[in-house]
Amino acid sequence: MPPPAHPLSRPLIGVSTYLEPTVSYGIWQWAAALLPVGYHRLVQRAGGLAVMLPPDAPEAAEKVVARLDGLVLAGGPDVEPALYGADPAPETGPPSRERDAWELALARAALARRVPLLGICRGMQVLNVLRGGTLVQHLEGHRGEPGVFTSHEVKPVPGTLLSQVLPEPLSVPAYHHQATDRLGEGLVPGAYAADGTVEALELPEAEGFVLAVQWHPEEGDDLRVMESLVTHAREAAAPSRTAPSL
Repeated sequence: MPPPAHPLSRPLIGVSTYLEPTVSYGIWQWAAALLPVGYHRLVQRAGGLAVMLPPDAPEAAEKVVARLDGLVLAGGPDVEPALYGADPAPETGPPSRERDAWELALARAALARRVPLLGICRGMQVLNVLRGGTLVQHLEGHRGEPGVFTSHEVKPVPGTLLSQVLPEPLSVPAYHHQATDRLGEGLVPGAYAADGTVEALELPEAEGFVLAVQWHPEEGDDLRVMESLVTHAREAAAPSRTAPSL
């Protein structure tokens, strides 16, 4: 039996984080950059090394992404409607402008450098907005009670990248009230829910791996979406891509 791979041979996967104004730690209350543990554990279970990417100045995104083998845009608050030319609906949550700017910059840098990219829930919406698309600001039936995930079936579109990863219809954990409306430039649907909601997006014109899903794979046991990102990240981590010095 061959020895296990050295941990440093595992691809480095960056995951964007929340930025919360007040979080309690025992007797302490601080502002915090944080991430539900499901994200980094899913990266690790899929064979990658996880690193958290808290919001930073957008101009730093290029150098950060240059050091990564793959990028995950995590779930989180609603994308500010002004970014896609809309007024906020009554159901839309308050903006997280620092995170919006950071994640748009991360995604832009990943596409430019052909770094494998996976968007999860909000991350799929960020990708669509980056490409000039718009969002449905409220829909029913894709989340449970506040703070409770629901599950529903999605059907991959034959011939897509997603259908190579998930060839069969499957039940997925979900918690969202917004979704893709007008598709961004070059993006194609990779899966649909029974009510017609787009549940995955991909960018066929890109050289490399660009996939986003509206559900939350980090809340389930199916590793295949993350394993696909990690596999492509490992292949992309070639000597030809050298990170610039910071």
